[in-house]
Amino acid sequence: MLGDMGCFSNVPTATEKAMHDSFGSTCHGAGRAMSRVKARQAAAGRNIIREMEERGIIIRGQSRRTVDEEISEAYKDVSNVVDACALAGISHKVAQLRPIGCIKG
Repeated sequence: MLGDMGCFSNVPTATEKAMHDSFGSTCHGAGRAMSRVKARQAAAGRNIIREMEERGIIIRGQSRRTVDEEISEAYKDVSNVVDACALAGISHKVAQLRPIGCIKG
């Protein structure tokens, strides 16, 4: 499953081409766009848990630091990654899921 705590998650499956090109695997995440330190700096002064709750997403984290490190802005646009993997022929788009809860530990 691909996504972050504030965006849609995507469920891809590997293709037959992936069996030859990427050991039967497809992408496992979008990757970070900013470091954990930069993410905490970007989250400073914000209440990320409240922001997510206002969007209908319940967040539970081990600590505020853990939640702040995982803000959506810290990750690349997962839609671009899913599209690139489909275009490369290593995955099929199966489903897109709207987040309602997230646990960060």
